Amino acid sequence: MDKELRNRDIRYCVDRSVFHETELGGSTPPSTNSGRAIFNAAKNKLRCSRSAAKSLLFKFIPILQWLPHYPVKEWLLGDIVSGVSVGILQLPQGLAYALLAAVPPVFGLYSSFFPVFIYSFFGTSRHVSVGSFAVVSIMVGSVAESLVTNDNFTLPGNDSIIDMDARDKARVEVVAALTLLVGIFQIILGLVQFGFVVTYLSEPLVRGYTTAATIHVTVSQLKHIFGLPLSEKSQPLSLIYSLISLFRRIHNTNIGTLVVSTIALLCLFAVKEVNQKWQSKLPMPIPIELVVLVISTGVSYGINLHEQYGIGIVGNIPTGLLAPTVPKTDLFFQVVGNAFAIAVVGYTITISLAKIFSMKHGYKVDSNQELIALGLSNLTGSFFHCFAVTSSMSRSLVQESTGGNTQIAGSISSLIILVIILKAGELFTALPKAILSAIVIANLKGMYKQFMDIPALWRTNKYDLLIWIVTFLSTICLNLDIGLGVSVIFGLLTITFRTQLPQYSVLGQVFDTDIYRDLSENAMTKEVAGIKIFHTSSSIYFANAELYAKTLKAKVGVNIDILIEKKKKAVMKRKRCLQKVMTLAKKILSNTQRGSGLEFLMNKEAIVGSLQTLSETIPNPPTLQSLGLERLSFHSLILDFAAVCFIDTVGIKMLKIIFEEFKDIEVDVYLVNCPGSILRQLQSSRFFNETFTPALIFPTIHDAVSYLSQTHESSSLQEVTAI
Repeated sequence: MDKELRNRDIRYCVDRSVFHETELGGSTPPSTNSGRAIFNAAKNKLRCSRSAAKSLLFKFIPILQWLPHYPVKEWLLGDIVSGVSVGILQLPQGLAYALLAAVPPVFGLYSSFFPVFIYSFFGTSRHVSVGSFAVVSIMVGSVAESLVTNDNFTLPGNDSIIDMDARDKARVEVVAALTLLVGIFQIILGLVQFGFVVTYLSEPLVRGYTTAATIHVTVSQLKHIFGLPLSEKSQPLSLIYSLISLFRRIHNTNIGTLVVSTIALLCLFAVKEVNQKWQSKLPMPIPIELVVLVISTGVSYGINLHEQYGIGIVGNIPTGLLAPTVPKTDLFFQVVGNAFAIAVVGYTITISLAKIFSMKHGYKVDSNQELIALGLSNLTGSFFHCFAVTSSMSRSLVQESTGGNTQIAGSISSLIILVIILKAGELFTALPKAILSAIVIANLKGMYKQFMDIPALWRTNKYDLLIWIVTFLSTICLNLDIGLGVSVIFGLLTITFRTQLPQYSVLGQVFDTDIYRDLSENAMTKEVAGIKIFHTSSSIYFANAELYAKTLKAKVGVNIDILIEKKKKAVMKRKRCLQKVMTLAKKILSNTQRGSGLEFLMNKEAIVGSLQTLSETIPNPPTLQSLGLERLSFHSLILDFAAVCFIDTVGIKMLKIIFEEFKDIEVDVYLVNCPGSILRQLQSSRFFNETFTPALIFPTIHDAVSYLSQTHESSSLQEVTAI
């Protein structure tokens, strides 16, 4: 009967475990003890699986976690003000950065709506403003311009006229495919927990790269500032070629365009200075970009600048949203390298800004989730003809400074752009392109301040300065994609170079403490009598193992190699002397055996005395003192491994040679602060033997010094007592 009840309970639990938890929880538990145990285990397992699924869902869609707890009274007003402010700023920047991306301005509006709205659901940063950004836009534009050139769209019979509609359509297709691939890369990197990739892009590298990209952006907009029809180039040295082409045609400058650009730049720079100077007193920055946009559009429409003075205008901006389309996947092979570079750069900019704001406001951002959020934003945007986006420093600062607390501000800014797309886009058809270029250049002012990194890095870190300069020059000369690759490789090489040339030092004891510091840098330290303490700031591996040993020998103040060579020569000399005596003894013995017995007895005592004297002067093994060589001023050498993270086979072999050589000159070598991983490597490499045992390892420098000092004092007292 009990067995039947138990089987029934097991079947009951197994069957019920697949149903809803409330149904399971509301059911009557089984009657037997074993059945109840299985029932509770199944119930707990179901709860755990539901909790894990819920946690995973909240992690993937963060808005589900914070929106139900959103403090409406405290945060809603700030988010609304912030969203409106960013939306106003997003409009001119979206139109302007579309020119950088080599697509019609309306696609800048699309890129300011779809990706921003998607990011608000999946992003973990509460303050970054996602959308178009100059650096990423110019990277996108360089790809579009290199694959879709003006020369392929000239009208038959007239090479000077370009079919702009056909060219723009082809570029939009390239940009959409590129953006889709950027999104896929970012999602994949996020799913495989590849957020740490940003660690390979150091701050000097990123700042040097963005500074060089700023130069590229500025040069690309000069044709609109001067009103010159220049062809685009994207190969290495394209920046130089563009400047040469500009100066050759400078005499054809459209004066009207130059005047409009100059006035716009002066107004933009002046008001931006006011915003910066009075930012603490202004409720929100003066939206000078929008003001210039509206005024210039009105003036252009009223005076008809395009017809009267030949000033280039934006042209038709279609109202409404385009139907989603699947980007052309056959273009992937042509843009795959650029897509990966844009994916990494875009993520780097976003996570850098996100971490700045998270540290300031005391919350955490998930670097891998940021990759996924940015990837989904770009992936979704690619189906709606958007170009790749990332976070903007200027808009993020506005979003944070105007009271933004969550990505509700981003959603509101995207809705403002949606209203403009649906209703107000056609109002800007008369907007001069020169105004958009002026807005782009004015927004790069903060980026140009990064040139001040050069004197700062010169004072603080020469390696970082070298990374900054190489990154800047390679990006300027080799273009944005190749320049980024060269910069990353060079940055990794500097890491290798730094570990090849680490800092080596001899440590001394700070008076009457257990603290040990570099003797050459701290006047409060003194060397421990009879003990040398050697410290390295790097791991020991094939690239620096020989340098480690060479520097160690130089730092101890004695030429170890010469001393070992002298000892070898002295030992060989003693051996030769011994051989001569033995030969002479054999000869004497041979002669005495042939002579009288009395003569043999008399010479026997002399021979035995000579051999005894010789054996006493040559101990086994021979010492420096017995060989007539000067003894060293120290008897122990301590190797500090506190900064050694790993050691390879070459390093272990070199370490064993160090132990053997110093043992040969009567100096014992000890290891301190040795990590467990290093000990395991030494053990697995059979480093320890009868001579070099684990007893030569101490947990700290002070433990080793205390032990060696006491041991040496005891040995000295025993020697004195024996004498």
